[in-house]
Amino acid sequence: MAQNIIITGAGSGVGRATARVFLDAGWQVGLVGRRVEALEETAAAHGAALVLPCDVTDADATEAMVARAAREWGRVDALFNNAGVAMKGAPIDELDIDEIRTLIDVNVMGAFIAARAAFAQMRRQDPQGGRIINNGSVSAHVPRWGSAPYTASKHAITGLTRTLSLDGRAFDIACGQIDIGNALTEMAQAMTQGVPQADGSLAVEPVMDVTHVAQSVLHMASLPLEANVQFMTVMASAMPYIGRG
Repeated sequence: MAQNIIITGAGSGVGRATARVFLDAGWQVGLVGRRVEALEETAAAHGAALVLPCDVTDADATEAMVARAAREWGRVDALFNNAGVAMKGAPIDELDIDEIRTLIDVNVMGAFIAARAAFAQMRRQDPQGGRIINNGSVSAHVPRWGSAPYTASKHAITGLTRTLSLDGRAFDIACGQIDIGNALTEMAQAMTQGVPQADGSLAVEPVMDVTHVAQSVLHMASLPLEANVQFMTVMASAMPYIGRG
């Protein structure tokens, strides 16, 4: 029987690329996002794609989305907890509070809500178990200049990953995290033009094809539940991360 995965933030960027790699590999894929048209573009020409419009910051809607996927497939094997947003870099006292709240709502609460719904399904299905893969960031280890809200949100994802990995043991639920650096998506286009560095300069940064990220997530998801990639970092080899500062 084909394996299945729910991918949040599947309408663009890492989520879209990952969905297409999984679909090409023969998985059944649930595409989650707020924009139906974008999800349908991701799903184009793939009959195994299930379009699941949903705002992951809405707990009731997210629980209903997971329940629908479970009805369609009979179970939920995996969740790629990918939905997230960023904001323009600035010192913390120059950041807009409402924009910070939105970022934390999506990046932290959205991830928590999606994980909670998937965990509940995986715990109660027969056979029990499944896998949750959280999208972190190299910012979960080393911050960029002016990125306090985003960096804090990704540190929160690391805490979520560790606790889900521990709490899931009793239910055969594995949890890992992929930390991504400079994958070329819409969000990362600015890196090809020049982005602020810690010394105040602007510099063009190396980027990598986002497909490398998608293939890495596929590897993590394809392992048997007795094995787990707890943390993986996939980054453009020459980006200013090792030695950032």
